[in-house]
Parts: sequence; structure tokens; C-alpha cells
Amino acid sequence: MAVTHEGVSYWVADTHAHIYPGKIAEKATASVGEFYHTRMKNVGLPHVLAQRGQEAGIDRFVVCSVATKVAQVRSINAFIERKCREYPQFVGLGAWHPEVEDIAGEMDDLQRRGLKGIKLHPDFQEFLIDDNRMLPVYAEAQRRGLVILFHMGDYRTEYSSPKRLMHVLDRLPELTCIAAHLGGYTEWDAALKSLHGTNVFVDTSSSLFALSRERALESIGHFGVEHTLFGTDFPMWDPAEEVRRFLELGMSPAENRAILYGNFARLFGVGEP
Repeated sequence: MAVTHEGVSYWVADTHAHIYPGKIAEKATASVGEFYHTRMKNVGLPHVLAQRGQEAGIDRFVVCSVATKVAQVRSINAFIERKCREYPQFVGLGAWHPEVEDIAGEMDDLQRRGLKGIKLHPDFQEFLIDDNRMLPVYAEAQRRGLVILFHMGDYRTEYSSPKRLMHVLDRLPELTCIAAHLGGYTEWDAALKSLHGTNVFVDTSSSLFALSRERALESIGHFGVEHTLFGTDFPMWDPAEEVRRFLELGMSPAENRAILYGNFARLFGVGEP
């Protein structure tokens, strides 16, 4: 697959997509929509993601789900593992929870399943990113070369504030992480003021719908083209619409190639589709 824009073809990787088991997918999707007071564009089912992504010309997907209880971690990770086997275009991130006690053991299990990192949503999971109990988790992920995808930003809470991630990075500057939503959903200005680092990536998910072209390019310029990833935040948004929004930023072919696929391939060690 490929997306063609102004005569140039691009591979595309969606580095931020959520999937759920069939029996809870509709409820889980609706719950996210209620939290953000928005109408969800899709239901977060794996086959729907694969279908909508194919229609949009997307080649790869980083898939994840969030554990709101520690008892959910293993079952979610088993589900993500199964779906990555069923859909070779999927790259899986494991669920995590602040109440995990055996950090090394849980990460051993996660890596045995072939998962490439962990997803954290501090607002849903109700913990501060810079909570001291999470520092050993971040340090262990760093030691193992695992990527951490953080939901970032929400003006209604302090949990995922960009400044709190910066507190972590001040202590663990080598931590490789993705600060989702251009560094802070609804807190884009705070992300520009607070957040930086050589191993900090951002994704474009749940941002381009709200930001002007100039403002989106300012964020990408701050973090760097080489540290920006394309993402849709499926099932919240329509993949084809998000691809269109990104390409309408009018970046150069080289910049588009980096953000749409090249940076993903480098970060996750994935080759051509």
C-alpha cells in the first residue's frame, strides 16, 4: 500500500491506535468518547482498524490498550500479542499499571510476547507521570530498550501535564518515549514551554483537528521532524481524514517520508512494508 500526494508516494505507519476485544469494544470506545466529549468515528475493533487503515493507504499500526486495573495487564497483553500474530501489520505495545509489583517479571512477560514497549494513560489510570513509584518502571524500560507511549496533556487534570514528563526526563534523560498529541492534548503551548529531550518523540494524533497549519508546524519544528511520528488515535478519528490533515500541512516530500514512516521504522526496528 501507499498514499500518493501531489505525485509522490509514501508509506504510512499509524503509531497510535487503540484496539479492544470484541465483547468490550463498543463499551470501551463509548467510554473514551464520553471522557473527551466527542463522537467517536469508529469502534475500536482490530478488523475495523485494519480495514479503515487499508482504505486510507496505511501500511503499519502501533496498537495498544490501557489497563485501568492491575489485574487487566496480563489479559490485555495476551490480546495484543494474539492480534499482532493475526495481523502482521500490527506492532504491539503492552499495557501497564502503576500497581504492578514485579516490574522485571512483568516486563519479561511483555517481551516474551514480542511487544515493543508500554502504553500509559495517566488521566485514565489516575497517576502523576512523575510519581516516584513509576521511576523504576521507566528506568527498567530504558534498560531494556522499550519505548513508552504516554498520553500527554489535558487542561482538566495534572496527571499528564508536559512539565511532569519533563521532571522524569530531567532524572532519566536517556528514556525513549513518545509524548502523544504533539506533546500535550489541549496543552500544546505548555508542551512547547516545558518539554524537550534528545529521545523524546511526539505523534500527531488528536492534534491536527484542533490546530492551525502554522501552529502544528510550530510544534513539529520545536520537537524536530526527525522526532515526529504520524498517528491517528483510532478509533477516535478516521484514518483517511488524519492522513489528509497531515498532508495538507504542506511539508516537503523528505519531511513527509520521515514523519509518515521513516521515524517509525527507526524507532521500532521495522523495515519496509
